[in-house]
Amino acid sequence: MAKIEPFEKNFELYEKWFEENKFVYLSELESIKKLLPQKGKGIEIGVGSGRFAGPLGIELGLEPSPKMRELAIERDLITIDGSAENIPIGSSAFDYVLMVTTVCFLDNLTQSFFEVNRILKPNGKFIIGFVDRESKIGKFYEEHKNENPFYRFAEFYTTKELKVILEKTGFSKFEYKQTIFNPVDKIYGIEPVLDGYGKGSFVVIKATKIKGIK
Repeated sequence: MAKIEPFEKNFELYEKWFEENKFVYLSELESIKKLLPQKGKGIEIGVGSGRFAGPLGIELGLEPSPKMRELAIERDLITIDGSAENIPIGSSAFDYVLMVTTVCFLDNLTQSFFEVNRILKPNGKFIIGFVDRESKIGKFYEEHKNENPFYRFAEFYTTKELKVILEKTGFSKFEYKQTIFNPVDKIYGIEPVLDGYGKGSFVVIKATKIKGIK
């Protein structure tokens, strides 16, 4: 069952975060841009209110929360009701799939990645943006998750853990970017984007579909 309740009840708080943490948000956008394909047909899974898909030029998003879909539509996005574990889209439909801060809310990560594999064309790209559990911010979120209306329902992952599941579900040729090197409340400008992972709290992985999963 998709974890939509916190987003339905706290959509104003969700939107407020982006306004109050403008440079964190812009830094995350910049890191995703570094790995996002410049052409092709894409979709964001867990599009939320469209804060990422819109600026990144992605017109279509999948989202289980009705309130989040409303907000995304207001940002001129086309939205589909559905969950990552059972994507209501035909196979080999997209050149790339994006997920941003979504993996921690999925009920079944492996099944979701299998579904992403299915809807991607051969050699399609899967781009994941997330807070690494081993990072400074990841550790803080993990320690204080019960105090947050969203993260109390979350399960955080490390980059290495996601890589293992990606390999299991038919992906390889990994590329990494990282950003957010300071505490969230100490960021006063766009953070740098570096290769790799292990230093920045926000990590982006790009993986290539190397085989279809039957």
